[in-house]
Amino acid sequence: MKDNPEFSQSAMAQSAVEASSYLRTLSNPARLLLLCQLVDGPKRVGELEEALDLGQAYVSQQLARLRADGLVSARKDGRIVHYSLADDRIVTLVNVLYDLFCSQPNADD
Repeated sequence: MKDNPEFSQSAMAQSAVEASSYLRTLSNPARLLLLCQLVDGPKRVGELEEALDLGQAYVSQQLARLRADGLVSARKDGRIVHYSLADDRIVTLVNVLYDLFCSQPNADD
């Protein structure tokens, strides 16, 4: 790419594999909405259920997928599990998606 001419083709190919994996995970609207909720900080399953009006089993299933794919981490506090975004790249990605798709008024509205 123009900004980093020393970035090798093989390194770019490896990064493309990682990016496509992230994008595949984000292709599910419920998982994307969960990530949007977690940008503001850790939340429990019940908080996410209520915020998104989704069932507990479905939220838990999607969080398990996000966790398996390395986008979300979990911290136990007794019997309560707090979910948060795994790293700053996810925060940046979700914020960019928000800026592109949510911050502008929808022409259909």
